Amino acid sequence: MAKSRQGSSREIPEVPFAAPAGTPAGVEVMSLADLRGRVPERSLTQPQRPDFHHLLALTSGVLRHTVDFAGHVLRPGSWLWVRPGQVQQWGDLTRAEGTLILFRQDFLDAATATAARVDDPHAPVVSTPVAEDAEALNLAVEHLSREFRALGHLPLDVHLAALRHLLAVLVLRLAHLTVPVAGPAPEPDENYLRFRDAVERHFTRTRRVEDYARMLGYSTRTLARATLTAAGLSAKEFVDRRVVLEAKRLLAHSDRTAAQVADQLGFADPSQFSKYFLHRVGQSPIDFRNVVRGRAEDPGPG
Repeated sequence: MAKSRQGSSREIPEVPFAAPAGTPAGVEVMSLADLRGRVPERSLTQPQRPDFHHLLALTSGVLRHTVDFAGHVLRPGSWLWVRPGQVQQWGDLTRAEGTLILFRQDFLDAATATAARVDDPHAPVVSTPVAEDAEALNLAVEHLSREFRALGHLPLDVHLAALRHLLAVLVLRLAHLTVPVAGPAPEPDENYLRFRDAVERHFTRTRRVEDYARMLGYSTRTLARATLTAAGLSAKEFVDRRVVLEAKRLLAHSDRTAAQVADQLGFADPSQFSKYFLHRVGQSPIDFRNVVRGRAEDPGPG
């Protein structure tokens, strides 16, 4: 299981992957009951930023889970996928059961990682598969769990290869779920994908859609249409949401001042950043930090 790597006592900890002694490096499978027995409740309910993937299949009960400051409710049949770098906070685990798979991204081969979009920061956090997909996913989890517990039954290199292949089946199926009724969703077009990737690379340098249009050789109307179709929001809102998310992460994770966060995100001065943040979040940067830090120090019931 992972171990917290603490910074100052007021920072949200980054959590590296640490394989238990005697288990394969890079992947771990456990029940929520195992998790409760091994990790103190207070450590689980504090916000943390793991550097590895969390896949959770909930089988009973209800679980509230916060990811990147957004709350999610999981019920039996729900799947949670938290990716490296995202901030998560567990809710009350005493009323929930399920299977948790932890894995480092480099445990998968590159082709699988690409096909399963494992590094997509815009992928859904929670999904509820339809019956046919759910059955296939449950079988994949069962096979992966059995193989994980069967250490020593096969030569180690064969055991690792089996785990890697079984995990690949699971993440590929989870990344390509059937969309009920309406049929499979169309793949985002190239214009949107190029814009999304450009925003990820350059959002600390510019928040102007015009700059991205010029950078990519598109008109602003092309970007607007592509983003509205693929993401359901305007191109400007798409950029702003990415900037705000990073601002929240920096304010929550570190002891940087608002002025330092403003500078890191490319704002001309702290006042401009404060107005921008207040307008989009409804709180000043300092008020937001105080609320998040308050939750970290005194976690609620979930």
